[in-house]
Amino acid sequence: MSMLPLRFPRLWLGLGWLAVTLAIVVCLMPSNRLPQPPNLSDKSEHFICYLLLSCWFAGIYPRARYWIIALGLLVMGVAIEFAQGAMGWGRQADVHDVFANSTGIVAGLVLCWWFLGGWAQRLESLVGSLVTGTQKS
Repeated sequence: MSMLPLRFPRLWLGLGWLAVTLAIVVCLMPSNRLPQPPNLSDKSEHFICYLLLSCWFAGIYPRARYWIIALGLLVMGVAIEFAQGAMGWGRQADVHDVFANSTGIVAGLVLCWWFLGGWAQRLESLVGSLVTGTQKS
């Protein structure tokens, strides 16, 4: 899958996969071992996590690949729910989590379609101009 032309593609991709790995680990850990953020529902956590993951990957891949990002994250979310149901570590599979994940994916990709897509290129350009002392008009 071809990425956007980036100065540090391996860094962006590596950080994205680190975030995916962290999300999987957190979702499969026993819930009693996780800190509970105040006033944030489980469904909100799912929504935010998948919104951020979809925005991350949509920032390093072109729009033509958004459907692959959506499909990959959806499969990940469903697989996690099946694993939670099978593990018996105090976690339960919940179709509402899949809905929250899906809503976060769609929201993230819509945000990126409208204005956040390619954020990594813009960030690299900004940092590069700050480092070299040049500014683009």
